[in-house]
Amino acid sequence: MILTARGPFNFAASLAFLRRFPPTAGEQRLTADTLTKAFRVAGQTVLARVTATEAGLELTPDLDALSDRVRFYLSLDDDLSPFYARADERFAQVVSRLRGYHQVKFPSPVQNLVWAILCQRTPMSVASRAKAALVEHVGNEHGAFPDLDQLLAIPEERLTTLVKDPRKGARLHAALRTWGEVSEPFLRDGPYEEVKSFLLGLPGIGPWSANFILIRGLGRMDEAPIDNELKLSTQRVYGQAYSEHELRAMAERYGPWQGYWAHYLRVAAKRPRPRAWRTERPLSPAHIQDRGKEAIL
Repeated sequence: MILTARGPFNFAASLAFLRRFPPTAGEQRLTADTLTKAFRVAGQTVLARVTATEAGLELTPDLDALSDRVRFYLSLDDDLSPFYARADERFAQVVSRLRGYHQVKFPSPVQNLVWAILCQRTPMSVASRAKAALVEHVGNEHGAFPDLDQLLAIPEERLTTLVKDPRKGARLHAALRTWGEVSEPFLRDGPYEEVKSFLLGLPGIGPWSANFILIRGLGRMDEAPIDNELKLSTQRVYGQAYSEHELRAMAERYGPWQGYWAHYLRVAAKRPRPRAWRTERPLSPAHIQDRGKEAIL
C-alpha cells in the first residue's frame, strides 16, 4: 500500500524527530528511509514497516485500519502551506530548516493520555520506567504499547504497583474509564471546545496536559501551550525574552496553526542554532520544575 502526503512533506524530518523524542524511545527501528514500529489496531498487534519511495510511503502490511493509524500518526493529511504563509521574518528561518516536517504524534491518543499522567512532576527517566512496566505487563509482541481495552483490564491495584505511585495509579484507572466513554473520531474531529472540556474533566488532566494531548495526541492545533520551554525556545529563535501575554499575541498570528508554531519552535530550538539566530546576550536561566515536559511538545 502506498500512502501519499499533503505536500510539502519530508519523511526524513519525521525520522529525525523520532530519533530525538524521549517518550517513545526504543519503540521503533529507524534507518535513513524506513520506520518499523508495532501498533495495536482492531485488537491485534501489527508490525508496520513504512519506507520512503518515489511514489510515496510504502506501508506493509496492507491493512485499512493500520493505514488510518499510520496516516494519523505521521500527520500525512496536514496542509502546512497556509501555516507557512503566515511566517514572520524570524520564524521563516525555522520554516526553512523544517520545511515539510509534519508533526509526528504519539502512536495513539490513549498513549499520550497515559504519558501525560506519568510524566507529571516526575523525571522523564522515572516516567519511562513506569511506561515500560505497563508494556511488559501486557506483553504485546514487538513491545507495542497497550490499547485502551488492554489498559482497562488492569485493576487499579496492579496499575499502582506498576507505576509505583498510588496517586498516578488511581488517576490512570479513573481517566482511562472516562476516556473509554467517548470515541476516537469525536476526539479527533469533534468541536474543539467540547473536546478540550472533556479532557479537562479527566482525573489528573489540567490545562497544560489537556493542550499537550490536543496537539501531540490529536493534532488539534488551535492553541499554543505557553510554558517555560516555549519561552526558552522562542527566546532562542527570536533573540529576546517575551512575557506570556506577548507570546499569546505572537501565537495568534498563526490562527488555527498556533500549535504547529509552538511545536516547530520547540523542535528548532533543540537543534544547533544557525549563526543568524545567535545573540550576544545569553539566554536567561529558567527552571522547568516538571522535567517530564522536556522535549515532548
